[in-house]
Amino acid sequence: MTADRESILPTIWEVSDDLWARIEPILAAAWPSARPRGRHHADWRRCLNGIIYQMRTGCQWNALPKVLGDDSTVHRWYQRWCRLGVMEKIWADLVQTCDDLGQVHWDWQSADGCMGKARHGGDHIGKNPTDRGKNGTKRSIVVDEQGGPLGVVIDGANRHDAKLLKATIEAIVIERPDPKEHEQHLCLDKAYDNPSGQSAASEAQYTPHIRRIGEEKTTVTAKHPDGKPRRWVVERTLSWLNRCRAILVRYAKNGKNYLGLVQLACSLIWYRRLFRLNGLG
Repeated sequence: MTADRESILPTIWEVSDDLWARIEPILAAAWPSARPRGRHHADWRRCLNGIIYQMRTGCQWNALPKVLGDDSTVHRWYQRWCRLGVMEKIWADLVQTCDDLGQVHWDWQSADGCMGKARHGGDHIGKNPTDRGKNGTKRSIVVDEQGGPLGVVIDGANRHDAKLLKATIEAIVIERPDPKEHEQHLCLDKAYDNPSGQSAASEAQYTPHIRRIGEEKTTVTAKHPDGKPRRWVVERTLSWLNRCRAILVRYAKNGKNYLGLVQLACSLIWYRRLFRLNGLG
C-alpha cells in the first residue's frame, strides 16, 4: 500500500480518539455539570456515534442499533446540541485549526445552492420548482479553493440562490482574512448574475467571477489567467454532503436540527483534511 493511500481516511462512521479529544471540551463547555453529585449524563461519545450513523443512513431514530445506545437519549442530546449551536462550534474549531496551519485556502472561494426533498415539512421549506412543487429545502454553501465548507445556511427550495448569498457569506464560521490585505475571489454561476448576487459579493469585498446569463462557454483562461477551473469544487462539496442520506433527504421538521446535521458533516470534511495534514494515516 502506498503512502498516499495510507493517508486516506475511510468513511467516518464513529468518532476516533483524536477527534474525540477535540470534541469533548466543546461538549463540556456547552453543557457544564451543575451539580457534583447525582446521575451522570449519557455517554456523549456513543451519542455522537449514533448521530453520525443516523446522518449517514437517514434511518429513523428508533431504528438506531442498540450498540449506539438508547435512541431517545441519542435523539434528545442531538436536539439539545443543535439548539446550543454545538455542531457549528465543532466545525469552527476544526476550520480554525486548519487555518492556523495555513491550510484554509482563502484566495479562491466558490458558492452555490442545492435543493433537496423535505419529507415531513417543517420550517425553512418551500415548494421545490424542480420536484412538481413538493416540499423542499435548499442548502446554500461557500467553500474554499479545495472545497472545504466555510459557511452554510438553509431555506426553502423556492428561495433564489442569489438572495441567500449574503447570509451564506455571513455564516462563515471563522473570521475571514481582511480583504484589504488578502484579496479573495468568489466564483459563482449564472444564478448569481443579478443585482442581489452582485451586491452581496461586492459588499463582502470579494472580487466576483460570475458566469453571465446568455454567455457562451469560453476557455477557462478567459476568466482565470492561471488556467485553473475554480467553481467546480463547490459542486463536489455538495456531492459529498449528499452522500449522507439524512442530508440528501430532509426528515427533520426542525430547521435547526437539519442544519446541525449539515454542520456536523462539514466538520467531518475538515477533519479529513486535518487527518492528512497530521499524517495520521
